[in-house]
Amino acid sequence: MKKQYIIPIFVPHLGCPNDCIFCNQKSISGQKKNMTKEEAKKIIDDYLEKIKNEDAQIEIAFYGGSFTAIETKLQEELLETAYQYIEEGKVESIRISTRPDCIDKETLKRLKKYKVKTIELGVQSANDYILKRSNRGHSFEEVKKASKMIRWNGFKLGHQMMVGLLESTRIDEINTAKALIKLKPKMVRIYPVLVVKNTKLEKEYEEGKYEPLPLVQAVEVCKELVRMFADKNIEIIRVGLQNTEEITDPENKQSEVVAGPYHPAFRQLVESALWYDAIVGKIKKLNVKVKEVEVTVNPIDSNNVIGHKKENVMKLKDTYDVDLILKQDEAIKQGKSKIEITKTYNDFLEE
Repeated sequence: MKKQYIIPIFVPHLGCPNDCIFCNQKSISGQKKNMTKEEAKKIIDDYLEKIKNEDAQIEIAFYGGSFTAIETKLQEELLETAYQYIEEGKVESIRISTRPDCIDKETLKRLKKYKVKTIELGVQSANDYILKRSNRGHSFEEVKKASKMIRWNGFKLGHQMMVGLLESTRIDEINTAKALIKLKPKMVRIYPVLVVKNTKLEKEYEEGKYEPLPLVQAVEVCKELVRMFADKNIEIIRVGLQNTEEITDPENKQSEVVAGPYHPAFRQLVESALWYDAIVGKIKKLNVKVKEVEVTVNPIDSNNVIGHKKENVMKLKDTYDVDLILKQDEAIKQGKSKIEITKTYNDFLEE
């Protein structure tokens, strides 16, 4: 299987028709200047020079802002720049992210011309009131329309949703996931809301009108969403914003994050919580007092089973007095496991 690489090109706030309450793309991406075709070419060349794997599957991704809302001439220039690498056989595909209200037939025709393969839509919520409260500037009806057009025209559809938006509740977020599943995306990104400097949300936070989700609550909600999408075989390509020099602990003076459920290993917290539930669920099905449980997984899943800083090991011991024994087996598919009760309390007493 080819190793996948993504070359990220950020076009922060270019073409975006309004400022969402939570958004400051230049802070999030760490990029302060606007993108040009010359700068894009330099970024691509720099990444390609570092990729030594000859059997790599490489994709150029235009992130940030609203790609299909930027001036058509610049769109064409950036797409043409990326497309040249496809023609030369150095890159396999192009991915873009954009707004649902910036998709139409002409736009899709242009993207298809330059071999764009994947289109990700910033959805954030299926609740129109919450979208309005977040100053998104579009409705969920536009999400549905754009999603169908993207799929019908042969593109891979991706969705991005947020957890903890202003006035959003756990029920709103569960309902958003249900609504997105109906639109059949191939992939999703789940972002818990962080309060970023120089945003309208920062002002709401400082005035006491917005309270960000605590970390534990954000993990619990995201855990439910990941389970829902995974059950429908929808790929979850990110949970939580990527940790960077700008997106880091709010206590760090250089951080652009003011408050919110930030954690450098947020996805691991979510996936570890899912593994913990699976192990406890197996234990609770037995009508015996379990003393030791053996979990065999693919080596890739080992850290998540143990938990961040061995959290799952300690929780099982403290809550249920159960010892967790981890075994690895490459023959087991990633995400799958073999859970066996290796010692009960009666066994323990007989020793």
